[in-house]
Amino acid sequence: MTEAYTKETGYLDMELLRFTTAGSVDDGKSTLIGRLLYDSKAIFEDQLEALERVSVNRGEEQINLALLTDGLRAEREQGITIDVAYRYFATPRRKFIIADTPGHIQYTRNMVTGASTANAALILIDARNGVVEQTIRHCFIASLLQIPHVIVCINKMDLVGFDEEVFEKIQYDFNGFSDKLDIKDIRFIPISALKGDNVVERSSGMTWYDGPTLLYTLEHLHISNDRNFIDPRFPVQYVIRPHTDEYHDYRGYAGRVAGGVFKPGDRVVVLPSMFDSRIRSIDSMGGSVEMAFPPQSVSLTLEDDIDVSRGDMIVTENNLPHVGQDITVMICWLNEKPMRQHAKYWVRHTTREARCLIREVNYKIDINSLEKDYGDKNIGLNEIAEVTLRTTQPLFFDSYRKNRITGSLILVDEGTNETVCAGMIV
Repeated sequence: MTEAYTKETGYLDMELLRFTTAGSVDDGKSTLIGRLLYDSKAIFEDQLEALERVSVNRGEEQINLALLTDGLRAEREQGITIDVAYRYFATPRRKFIIADTPGHIQYTRNMVTGASTANAALILIDARNGVVEQTIRHCFIASLLQIPHVIVCINKMDLVGFDEEVFEKIQYDFNGFSDKLDIKDIRFIPISALKGDNVVERSSGMTWYDGPTLLYTLEHLHISNDRNFIDPRFPVQYVIRPHTDEYHDYRGYAGRVAGGVFKPGDRVVVLPSMFDSRIRSIDSMGGSVEMAFPPQSVSLTLEDDIDVSRGDMIVTENNLPHVGQDITVMICWLNEKPMRQHAKYWVRHTTREARCLIREVNYKIDINSLEKDYGDKNIGLNEIAEVTLRTTQPLFFDSYRKNRITGSLILVDEGTNETVCAGMIV
C-alpha cells in the first residue's frame, strides 16, 4: 500500500506491521529474521560485507544470517539472543518493525516488552522437537497480550526430509492447547530459515504445501480492524497555550487518540470532572482535519472554556470507560526483586499517574500447565499473576481485551524508579 496524506484526516497512511518472534533456544529466530531481510533485499552492502567478514573469522562456510539481529557481543559468543533486537525493513506493499525476542525462560520479561505493541507474533517450532514447554509459554503470552495474529513457523523442515506428516503432527499438537486460549487468528507455515524455503520464495522441496510464504502472509495480514475504532478515548498529554499575539486565544489539548473516532461538533465529556462541551476543531501538524482516530496525535479545542489538564481523558458522553480505584490486573513481574504485597508503587496508565498498593494476589499462573495456583502468593521475576490494585486516584480504563491502550498499565518502584511490572486490566 502506498503512502497517502489526506487533507480530510491529516494522516500519513503508512501500512505498518509490527511483529515479534518467539521460540525456544536454537529454534532459528534470528536466522529467520536474517533470511527475511536478506531475501527481501533489505540489507545494505556494508552490512553484508561485515557479515561475510565475521562469518569467515568464525570459520563458517556460509554467511551467518543470525548475526544481523544478535547484536550484543555476549549473544554472538554464546550463540543465543539475550536482548530484544528491533529491525526495520519495507517492501512495496508494507513497512515492518521486527522485535526479535529471546527464547530463554529467564528472558520472558523481554518477550513481554517486545510483544506489547505487536500486531502479529511469529512462534518458531523446531520440526525435530515439536511442541515443547516454551512453545506453550510463548503462545500463552501471545494470548495474554491479545496479539491478534499468530503465525506458527515450523522451522528446520530440511532436517526432517520436508516430511508432511511431521508438519501435520505439530499442527495438531499446537491446536490441542491453543484452543484453550484467546487467539483470534492462527496460521501454520513449514519453513527452512537456513535454506530459505517458504520464507520469501516458495519451497521446491515441499510441493505438498499450497499456502503462502511467510513474507506474503506478513504483507497481506488484515490489521486495519485490530485497533478499537468504536469507543472514543483521548488521554490528554499536554495543554497548548501559545504566548503569541496571533494565537493568544488558542487553548488546545494535545495527545494521541487511544480509541474511537472524534469529529468537530461531537459532544464530549472530560474525566474526572464530568464537564461536557463540544469539539470546536481538531488540529494536526498539517492543519485542521475533519476527524481523528487511532493512532493519530492531534490537538483538540473545545467550544467551552473548562478545566482540562494532563492525565484527564476526553470521551463521548454516550460511551464512558470504567472509572475506579479498585482494579483487577493480570501482571507479568519484570523486576529481579520479588513483589511485595501491600507495598506501595506508582501506577502509570495512559497519561495519568497515581500511587497504588497491591491489595491482593488472586492467583498465580503456571504457564507450562496453564493452571491457576490460588495458594502461592509469592510473585518473582518473569512470573504471571492476577492481582487487585487500589489506587489513590481514579483511573479511566477499559479491559485490555477491549482496548490495549486504555487497558494496560505499568507499576514503578517508588524508591528506585524502576519499572517492576506490566499489567493488563481484566
